[in-house]
Amino acid sequence: MDVVTAEEMRAFDRDTIERLGIPAIALMENAGRAIAEEVIAFCRRRASEAGMAGVAGVAGTAGGGVWSNEAGVLGGEVPGAGAIVDGVRSDGFGMAGGVVRSSGTVATGSVAHASSGRVAPGFGADAAGFSVSGDAALTFAGAGGEHWLVLAGKGNNGGDGLAAARHLREAGIAVTLVYAAAPESLAGEAALQRDAAAAMGIPAVVYGRDALDLAACSGIVDALLGTGSAGAPRGAYAELIAAANASGRAIVSADIPSGLDADTGETHEPCIHASVTVCLAFLKRGLLQYPGAEAAGRVVVRSIGIPAALAREGVKVSLLTPEVLTARLKVDLARRRSPEGHKGTYGHVLLAAGSLRMSGAGLLSARAALRAGCGLVTWALPEKLLPYVIGSVPELMLAPVTGGDGEWNAGTAAEVLRLSTSRDCVAIGPGLGRFEGDTEWLRRLWEESDRAMVIDADALNILADAGYRSWSRRHPVILTPHPGEMARLAGISTAEVQRDRIGLALSYAVQHGVILVLKGAHTVIATPEGQAYINITGHPGMGTGGAGDVLTGIISGLLAQGLEADQAAAFGVYLHGLAGERAARKRDHPSALIAGDIIEAL
Repeated sequence: MDVVTAEEMRAFDRDTIERLGIPAIALMENAGRAIAEEVIAFCRRRASEAGMAGVAGVAGTAGGGVWSNEAGVLGGEVPGAGAIVDGVRSDGFGMAGGVVRSSGTVATGSVAHASSGRVAPGFGADAAGFSVSGDAALTFAGAGGEHWLVLAGKGNNGGDGLAAARHLREAGIAVTLVYAAAPESLAGEAALQRDAAAAMGIPAVVYGRDALDLAACSGIVDALLGTGSAGAPRGAYAELIAAANASGRAIVSADIPSGLDADTGETHEPCIHASVTVCLAFLKRGLLQYPGAEAAGRVVVRSIGIPAALAREGVKVSLLTPEVLTARLKVDLARRRSPEGHKGTYGHVLLAAGSLRMSGAGLLSARAALRAGCGLVTWALPEKLLPYVIGSVPELMLAPVTGGDGEWNAGTAAEVLRLSTSRDCVAIGPGLGRFEGDTEWLRRLWEESDRAMVIDADALNILADAGYRSWSRRHPVILTPHPGEMARLAGISTAEVQRDRIGLALSYAVQHGVILVLKGAHTVIATPEGQAYINITGHPGMGTGGAGDVLTGIISGLLAQGLEADQAAAFGVYLHGLAGERAARKRDHPSALIAGDIIEAL
């Protein structure tokens, strides 16, 4: 799935209208219908959840429930940790399921329901099986109990909301339009939608002029500000956003929540906090970056008639889904093994890691590499550390190198280089510590090793202090920083890193010729060619010491098995997140999750 900036979205709009000849009003109509369908789907879920509250209480599965297949048949438990964007549900086993189809089947992270829209027996079904179906997506039996307010700005986002209001009215839902500005200020397609809504007799008020009680409705459509807005909302827009948030009512946002930066995910003050965001045409970057991802709620991407092929002509950011892994990165998700395979078939990792004070980091990385499927792992470690870890992982080979007091020293680089010549990749950093001469030590490995390399933890801090851009390297290198380490590498604050994770990761990877794995919620994987992948597998319980060391091991294990560096980085992050989801489900509370649990769930 492609992920776009606001500027890219505007270009696709122009191409569709000017090059393909599809009128702007047709796109707006499609957008309005999509929003209305998702509002109705939300109403169905809410009604069903209210009816099933007692059952859910007995089941005691937080965030769980059932999902429906394309035929509308209920079945299968949805893991509470599963991430859903555009209907692709991570099921914890590397597969995708629960496709959202508003025309009949709607799946969420909790409960899914099917509405076939079939005419009742005796009113269209004969003995031969003839039947007539209505428009299921715009049908809701409980429509008479709903009253939604549509908050409309004066731009195209407002026009989308006005189109949605007409479809909701047709479905039997009571609708009142709330204009943020005088209706006569609307222009172009938005003005046409205004006139159509008036012709249908949809009630309308103007904020600041007419009496308004936002808490008197059953839900709110936010169609105030779209991707064309910049900066913090002001005036009536700001007041309406604040009032909508304070109303306590569910909010469905059109394209992006008003007040959200569509590119960075920054939330201005105020910003809508939506229950659902109906993202139009293509997923926007800001909906995947926090705090924007939290403000967006559940994100559903809906087509409005802009061909997906347009995005493939130049968009460089993709959501990391099973489809993207297989079709674009050419990864074998099944990781098939040859009946004739042996330990040498699946590669050999060399891990340079650990110190007397932080031996656990090396152990975690080594175990994770083995669990990721490589045939052999050799752990190079200071000689004085050897007696403390020998036998801890029987499958692991240990290669002691001379190091004073259980720490590394500059002279150990030669031994690591020697060991690397008979291994398939090198991982450096977990628990390494800092030591005298560490810059020259890492520089030798960087420049002289002819193996793919993964660099993490203290090795990243050495790089940050070294100003390594002048170092030469011909072979792939993968950096795996958390936000604090990324801040040191880039010479900026952690807050600046988090302000635009996707943009920073892309620019850093291209400028430094590395594959960058920027860890955190929705980890970003960026390549030197300017391609980025956004991962949505994972669980909040993975915020625990050693989880990053496990990721280093997984990526290294995949590299050793022959995956290209970009494949190993992206697939490694994806598998790491899935394992975290599975491990969290086995605990009474996610806070009990530890790094070793992630390894055992691989």
